[in-house]
Amino acid sequence: MVMSIHELRPKAGDTTEKITINLGVVDLGQIDLLVQEGFYSNRTDLIRTAIRNQLATHAEVIRETVARKTFVLGLQHYSRRDLEAVQAAGQRLQIQVLGLASIATDVPPELALATIDSIVVLGALHASAAVKAALADRIR
Repeated sequence: MVMSIHELRPKAGDTTEKITINLGVVDLGQIDLLVQEGFYSNRTDLIRTAIRNQLATHAEVIRETVARKTFVLGLQHYSRRDLEAVQAAGQRLQIQVLGLASIATDVPPELALATIDSIVVLGALHASAAVKAALADRIR
């Protein structure tokens, strides 16, 4: 059984997720000042840079935790064929992903229920609404 695993280095707008943050007016003003002075192209550029710098600072802890908790790091995609092979082998999956886990849109909820014991995703889970609803009690 072969499943796709890719290092997650998304192109802008490709596999990114939108988040909302609340900032104090002083922090926001300081960000705007740095953008105005040309240090960053816009607010998003500064925020992404700050997040990446913090992730780099904690990279070793992230690596150790991923290894200890046996997470797949990056992108993990499950096609209908993958899940049918799991079912034919009489196996069940415990999905643990740090990044993006995706279940193909042609996977019926019944197949997902028959093959997936649990899902833990730190990042984003892409699946049809029907599959997510069927697996709701297995998603942590």
